[in-house]
Amino acid sequence: MLKMYQVDAFTQDLFKGNSAAVIILDEWLDESLMQNIALENNLSETAFLKANADESYHIRWFTPTDEVAFCGHATLASAFILFKENIHLKQLHFTTNQVGDFYIQQQSDGLIEMEFPIRMPTVLEEIPQGLVEALGTPFKALYVNDQAYVVEYEHAEQVLELQPDFLQLKTVCLNAKVKDGNTKDVVITAPSDQAEYNFISRYFAPAIGVHEDPVTGSIHTALAPFWSQRFNKPELVAYQASTRGGVLYCKQLSAQRMQVSGYAKLYMVAEIFV
Repeated sequence: MLKMYQVDAFTQDLFKGNSAAVIILDEWLDESLMQNIALENNLSETAFLKANADESYHIRWFTPTDEVAFCGHATLASAFILFKENIHLKQLHFTTNQVGDFYIQQQSDGLIEMEFPIRMPTVLEEIPQGLVEALGTPFKALYVNDQAYVVEYEHAEQVLELQPDFLQLKTVCLNAKVKDGNTKDVVITAPSDQAEYNFISRYFAPAIGVHEDPVTGSIHTALAPFWSQRFNKPELVAYQASTRGGVLYCKQLSAQRMQVSGYAKLYMVAEIFV
């Protein structure tokens, strides 16, 4: 029997933000079992954590179909649970398989600040075959990082109204693996037309079983420094404009590191029998 938490991340309200499952383990489970649990949960991510000898935690993330290299909202959900269950904790250190170390702290009002490595996108001169058709709306510029194609639009309205052809978009994302060894997701972004936010985005990951991700913390390690350069501002507030929606507070700390911060809300505590 395992204890599992379900948390809405990057929101202060239930049924908003992005839901993640969190399971804290004494010992790692077989990878196929973790994948099956994530499939059964059918959330965009299920996070598994195991304490290291130095009181830090190793974290791994699974979508319903794959283990992923980095997930921001499930990291936020995991930190929220660890702070909630261990009230003496003031800060956390997470280790990961692929993206280095995370340093996390919680403010008195519940805001959780996560320090991540910056993953700045670079200009992509050659547009992947089928991308324009899959998105259906011409864009201003195209960039890429290890995680995703970053598609820049001029106006927030274009981001809000876009309706991708997900079957064609999945093909584009899978074709990236043939070219450089990794599938790609797609994020679309533009300056916000609302005063409380600096920029908005939407995120599509059909190649890993997630058509539209409600809130994607990881991609803001690319979006926030990108828009920080455009606006010449180190601190930005972002809104991910999915149906559920979520708010991310972003701060550049150095040329290599940044904070992505947000709130979270506990939805469910459950027991699973495996």
